[in-house]
Amino acid sequence: MTDQQIITIRPGGPDDAATVLRLLDTATAWLAAQGRTGQWGTEPASADPRRIAQADAWAAGGGLYLAMLGDTAVGALVVGAATDYVPPATGPELYVNLLVADRTHAGRGIGARLLAYAADLARERGLGLLRVDCYGGDDRALVRFYESCGFTATDPFTVDRPGRQPWPGQVLERRLD
Repeated sequence: MTDQQIITIRPGGPDDAATVLRLLDTATAWLAAQGRTGQWGTEPASADPRRIAQADAWAAGGGLYLAMLGDTAVGALVVGAATDYVPPATGPELYVNLLVADRTHAGRGIGARLLAYAADLARERGLGLLRVDCYGGDDRALVRFYESCGFTATDPFTVDRPGRQPWPGQVLERRLD
């Protein structure tokens, strides 16, 4: 394999917020082109002040990791504490706050590789639980993706959004050995 074919993972930092937004924008555009607007809508994250602030916080927060194909970021993972809209964990955990992969590199296992990296991080920290939440609407394809990576669906939830449709979510967990 050449270096361009090997996916490596590196820690992110404050200079990577624009990269996170680019990955979110391309994923949102891909989802919208598929008619799957329930997850992230249709507008680019890079045009939403709330998402820009979120990307800045993720990039500066110490939990950002980027999947690299050569010099190009093709995926992002953010780990940390659970979001306030999901039920609390039953014990110490590492929480996946963001997982996004560049769809132009679909089929390379980028998302699964980042989730395996998150599990390794949790184990290194002595944590036996990895949790994530995702969009649980439409055909639940995203839930099935996480299940294919060793997660088990636990708690469904709904995020109320004033002036918009409620957002159906699903918490999933993976017990680590």
